[in-house]
Amino acid sequence: MPDGIISDKSSSATAVRDSFLHAAIWGMAIVMAGVFSWFLGDLFMRGAAGLDWSFLTSSPRNAGRGGGIAPMLVSTAAILAVAICIAAPLALATAILLSEFSFTGGPFAKWTGLSLDVLAGVPSIVFGLFGYAFFGVWLGLGFSILSGGLTLACMILPILIRTAEQGLRAAPLEWRHGAAALGMSKATVLRRILIPAAAPALTAGLVLGIGRAMAETAALIHTSGYVDRMPASLLDSGRALSVHIYDLSMNVAGGDRNAYAAALFLVISLILINGAALWLADRTFRKRITTA
Repeated sequence: MPDGIISDKSSSATAVRDSFLHAAIWGMAIVMAGVFSWFLGDLFMRGAAGLDWSFLTSSPRNAGRGGGIAPMLVSTAAILAVAICIAAPLALATAILLSEFSFTGGPFAKWTGLSLDVLAGVPSIVFGLFGYAFFGVWLGLGFSILSGGLTLACMILPILIRTAEQGLRAAPLEWRHGAAALGMSKATVLRRILIPAAAPALTAGLVLGIGRAMAETAALIHTSGYVDRMPASLLDSGRALSVHIYDLSMNVAGGDRNAYAAALFLVISLILINGAALWLADRTFRKRITTA
């Protein structure tokens, strides 16, 4: 058979495979976009009528059937602030330890990585029981915002550490060699080169951590508590927004309207946080490319 005919058949088969692959990718993307649009549209149709300014600024009444979600917003923000303030520095320090120091690849790093992978797969209810036993009972924090925030910090640590570690490892080895040749200290290299280079990964990890923390329910029921009043301090019990949605939908007859409104606000908040993080990461990346 002539070489030209074989070449034409090979090219035709390659074109068919490429077309099939493109169609499959577009099909999956359209399905995912459709599912998300259906989910968001259902939330909007059921919850938009109840979502207004008074709903965001008033306290719940009649077991949540009336009123709003102001105490839940404050409690959620406080729990999230505690979790991020505790977890983010620890995660960055651990990621630097695993990716930049001499025992990288040794038994310590391998066992630490395995521990992080195991922790990332632990069910949230287990974290809730641990948080209740350790932070609530053993440390005496009881059902409090601080107890819930510390428990969430333990939950999101594996995500933050892994994404930060991968971001630092992605920086080219030549950058490290060049900095060493210039006599730069490791601290200067980290501060001026590696951490800025890893900024998109750090941002992605932070967004994933915030998303998991904001949507968490089981762990917070056992740690931050169920009280729906406005918290006065971090040692007060506070009901997170996700816990409030769960309570309205499962335990309160006639609470579906406010549950949908609260769920819509939670999803919109997550979308805005993700959008802001992507914009910040893109701006940081473009600035780094411009100054390079």
